[in-house]
Amino acid sequence: MADAKPLPPVNRVQLIKPKRQTSPRPAVSEKPAPAPRKAPELALPAQWSALPDRDNAPPAAPLAPEQAEFRAAMAGVQALPPPNLVTHGTRPPPPRPLQHLADERAALHESLHGPIALQDRLEGGDEPHYLRHGLAQTVLRDLRRGRWVTQDEIDLHGLNRDEARHQLAAFLAACLHHGKRCVRVVHGKGLGSPQKTSILRQLVRGWLAQRQEVLAYCQAKPPDGGEGALIVLLRNQK
Repeated sequence: MADAKPLPPVNRVQLIKPKRQTSPRPAVSEKPAPAPRKAPELALPAQWSALPDRDNAPPAAPLAPEQAEFRAAMAGVQALPPPNLVTHGTRPPPPRPLQHLADERAALHESLHGPIALQDRLEGGDEPHYLRHGLAQTVLRDLRRGRWVTQDEIDLHGLNRDEARHQLAAFLAACLHHGKRCVRVVHGKGLGSPQKTSILRQLVRGWLAQRQEVLAYCQAKPPDGGEGALIVLLRNQK
C-alpha cells in the first residue's frame, strides 16, 4: 500500500489523459502533387432512368381487400415468355365411318360382279326403272330389294314443272356433296290431275335419266309411296 492514494472527495477515479503527439509537417515543395485520377463512371442502362425513385416516391395507397387477396394468390407467378401464347396440340381429323364405307363398297362390288339368278330376270315387270349403260343388272336388283338404305328424300307435291326441276337439281347436288347414295323422290300419283295422269311423274323420270350423278332408279315399295315415288341410287362423290 506504499503507493496507494486515497480517492478524491467526489468518489471517482480521475484518469490522466496522455498528451497527443503531433507528427511533423512535410516540407512544402514548389510543384503541387498531381491529383489522383477519378475512375470513369459507368453508363447506366436507359431503362434504369425510367424507373421510379422509391426513396422519394409518395407512399402507395392501401389496396382494397380484393386486390390484396389477388396479389397474395398470385405470389410467385411468372409471366409467359413471348409471344405470350399457349401452344395447343393440333386438332384431330374428323372421324370417318369406315364400317359404313366398307359396307357400301361391298354392296356395290356384289351388285356389279354378282351372278344374275332367274328370280332377278323375272323381277321388274312394268314398273318404271332406269339403269345407266354399262352397269350390271344386279345394281337395279339390289335397289329394288332395298339393299340400299334410304338416306334422304324430297317431296315435289304442289310444284309446277319449273319449280320441281330446280328443287330436284338442288336436292341431288346437296346429296352428292354430303355423300348420300340412296334417296327417295316423291312426285305423286296424279290422282288430282286431269284424266288421273301425273305429268310430274313423267317429267321426273326423264330428268333423273339425264342427270350424270344418277346411276339407277326404280319404283318405291308400297310402304314407301309405291307409284308415287322413286328410289334413286347416286354415284359416289369421289
